[in-house]
Amino acid sequence: PLCSNNNPYASFGATLARDEEQNLWSTPHDVTHTEADDDRVLYNMIVIRNQLDKDSEEWQKLNYDIYTLRQTRKEVRSRWKHILEDLGFQKEADSLLSVTKLSIISDSQNMGKARDILLKLSEETNIFPTSWELSERYLFVVDRLIALDAADEFFKMASVVYPKRPSGERVDNRQKTPQC
Repeated sequence: PLCSNNNPYASFGATLARDEEQNLWSTPHDVTHTEADDDRVLYNMIVIRNQLDKDSEEWQKLNYDIYTLRQTRKEVRSRWKHILEDLGFQKEADSLLSVTKLSIISDSQNMGKARDILLKLSEETNIFPTSWELSERYLFVVDRLIALDAADEFFKMASVVYPKRPSGERVDNRQKTPQC
């Protein structure tokens, strides 16, 4: 043949598509996801969707739900990163938010405090969406903040930037409280 298919990049698109399906967080090649309950829920949604006919209404609904969940995760991560950067962790924000299967709690005595702060963030701020189930991923992040003695400042900043609103009240991004 005049043209051989020895192109090492020929299956590149297929690899990206496969990586995207394996990705449970937000971007391809994201190795930071953990095997938490919310990961399993998303993974199961992807498996079920892939067994359905692409033209079916169920496939479209599942595809939308998967997209929505991924966007919500991106938004939550972006909120955390924003606060970390405002606290002066511009260069460290991504590494502080990086949680892998190999991540460990730095001090087992911090576990209770980390849980308390995470619950407080959930109940007293809007850093997480209303329907969000707390992710184990952010327990590791709060533990790191405790080790850096920045957890209380993070909570204070989250309270200012993402204050809890009564349900039904709409947020207008132009009217957000000025940042510290």
